[in-house]
Amino acid sequence: MNTFTGGFFGLILLLFPVTTYGAKSATEIPALWTAQNSVAFSLANSPDSRVALQRMEMANAAVAQARVAYYPHVDISAGYGQTNNPMYSFGNILNQGVFSPSIDFNDPGRTDNINVRAGVEYRFYNGGRDKAGVEAAEAALAGSEVDLQSVHARLAFEVLRSFQSIIQAQEMLTARKISLAAIDSSLTVARARYDAGDLLKADLLNLEVQQSRVKENLILAGHGLELSQKIFLNLLGLREGVVAIDSQSGNEQTLPQGRSYAARSELQSLIHAEEAAEAQLRMAQSGKLPTIDGFASYQYDKGYVMDGDGNSWIAGVKVNYRLFEGHKTSADVAKAKALLATIRAQRDKVELGMDLEVKRADLNHRQAVERLQVTEKMVEQAEESARLSRTRFQEGVILASDLIDVETRLSDALVRQSVAKATIRIAMADLRRAMGLAQFD
Repeated sequence: MNTFTGGFFGLILLLFPVTTYGAKSATEIPALWTAQNSVAFSLANSPDSRVALQRMEMANAAVAQARVAYYPHVDISAGYGQTNNPMYSFGNILNQGVFSPSIDFNDPGRTDNINVRAGVEYRFYNGGRDKAGVEAAEAALAGSEVDLQSVHARLAFEVLRSFQSIIQAQEMLTARKISLAAIDSSLTVARARYDAGDLLKADLLNLEVQQSRVKENLILAGHGLELSQKIFLNLLGLREGVVAIDSQSGNEQTLPQGRSYAARSELQSLIHAEEAAEAQLRMAQSGKLPTIDGFASYQYDKGYVMDGDGNSWIAGVKVNYRLFEGHKTSADVAKAKALLATIRAQRDKVELGMDLEVKRADLNHRQAVERLQVTEKMVEQAEESARLSRTRFQEGVILASDLIDVETRLSDALVRQSVAKATIRIAMADLRRAMGLAQFD
């Protein structure tokens, strides 16, 4: 890796969020996953990040290739040969400085020659094609940089969403366990009342059916948690592992100020693509202009048959202008203009979409906040109602069907609260993603 590349990637590591999330290393797996170290680990370890980095390497190499035009071409060659061809032999005699009037031009005889030649060529002007080529390559490199940021932004959001899904699945599993414990307790009371002749067989059966439903929901919640953990590991680039979640720390996200999408990497990528297309248009237009080349060479000739040697040089400037090429340049210009117009239209479309994304994400976040407030009230009411109903059922005041309804409402309220908590965190992450911000300050 050259000095430019090393410095460049050093700057990238400072600018990109990969170092701001607190990961200790790219390979060290934390014993306890927080939202921040999950994001940091995924950015360092995900195959998507490695692919994007390799694309940056290719773009960097393309810039180096384009800059080749700024340097002269220097060649050196050497060779030895013998001949009795009159034209070549006479040339060897002249180059070696052994010409004599007595030489028979039709049959100068056998000659040999050692030729050593060094030459240099440099293009002084080609209508700005080389400069435009370098600018196009540099714009593509800048585009690959923001493409990596785009990959990181999408990956960070998906990791956070998966992280919150695990928390939601854990809370849902807890809610199902609470519901099962409550129905088990009520069923114990119901059996005692049934044995005492104070409860109908149908009411007891209804409670047993409800117990089976709650157990089924518990099994589904367990499977949902297991699947969420597998998806989480996949996003981290891990095939297997223990997923221990810390939902209390490392999850501090701040609500961003303003609602702009100007920082979105996708928009920056299109801006660089437009710059590259403009440079490609200038490259195509340069085909209508002449080229100017300079050249110089030196050569040394030595022969043993004639025992002579000599040296010579040549230097000059060449101007070339193509009068007709079958309208190739015009077609190239038309194609480049169409490409530029297409990218500009895509940029307009993307900006409209980003504006909608930001507004939708903001609306979803505000809705999630309001929904959480409602569900907290629902849970508070459902818990108090369940507490009173369990006491009344134990006293024989209400029917089993009434108790089942109350327990169902409590379970649903707990699930809704869990979903609302996860939704508000996911909505916050989505809003920061839509605005092009890193997930953590």
